[in-house]
Amino acid sequence: MNRYEHGKRIPTPALVERIASELGVPAAYFYAVGDDEAKLLRWFGRLSADERAELMQKVEREP
Repeated sequence: MNRYEHGKRIPTPALVERIASELGVPAAYFYAVGDDEAKLLRWFGRLSADERAELMQKVEREP
């Protein structure tokens, strides 16, 4: 872990997916730039497929 934290190693996408799965967050969470983005990604990841589709329809309708 220390090597990842210091940038000496970069985790593979497969490893990021496994860690995300264990923590119950989407993999994109680890690439969030700010706290607000990370919070939205965690929240979005908890939505059901139907809830995601409904939200996306609402967002896409906005100008």
